Amino acid sequence: MNSPCIKPDWPAPANVVAFTTLRGGGHSAAPYASLNLADHVADDPAAVRANRAVLCNLLPPAASVHWLTQVHGAEVVQAAGAAAIPRADAHWSRGVGQACAVLTADCLPVLFCSLDGEVVAAAHAGWRGLLDGVLENTVAAMGVAPDQLLAWLGPAIGPDCFEVGAEVRAAFMAASRPVHLALTDACFAPSPVKPGHYHADLYALARLRLDHLGPDRIFGGGFCTFTEADRFFSYRRDGRTGRMASLILLT
Repeated sequence: MNSPCIKPDWPAPANVVAFTTLRGGGHSAAPYASLNLADHVADDPAAVRANRAVLCNLLPPAASVHWLTQVHGAEVVQAAGAAAIPRADAHWSRGVGQACAVLTADCLPVLFCSLDGEVVAAAHAGWRGLLDGVLENTVAAMGVAPDQLLAWLGPAIGPDCFEVGAEVRAAFMAASRPVHLALTDACFAPSPVKPGHYHADLYALARLRLDHLGPDRIFGGGFCTFTEADRFFSYRRDGRTGRMASLILLT
């Protein structure tokens, strides 16, 4: 691949292609510089089209990209050639050459594949989607036993930078299974400078929500879109900015 991207560090089948784009190598001007792949952030539409052409060049021949209108929810759809772009935050595919894509700039992208290389999925998980079960819904929609899946946690805002209010922590604690109460509580560190606020760990929260896959089936994490400004877009850091794409497909 000519343009910088991150590939999952997981033992996926050979017919699974997956990656997350970085912010460089595109055509957009500041504040979207430069490989912004979102068409809803007021970037120049011509630049976004050029950037998506760059993205298509990273894919196998004849592959196509299935996009979503992401709404910070928990709905999952099948990636298909629908006339309208569906309003959902995750999608799955069993079709060869059909790339499932999600756009992020702090929220957590999660890519899934089955061990037999028959089905893939991509999910966009901000804290609202995590709370409402977007990851669990994605696993269920794939129609594969959880222990036959792999998951990769892509670039998201890190736990030292993701400040939330007490109501967010309270919502996760209320939704937590009893066996996970202590672990859920550990995902929220009190802010050292703002009383009543917490630093939330999206990666740890996602791992809890995916524990039925087994800990040896979950890969990735450890990025921070907020602090790694040379690599990643970050809405919390910059406000007006671009979006990276995380994609997965079967070949």
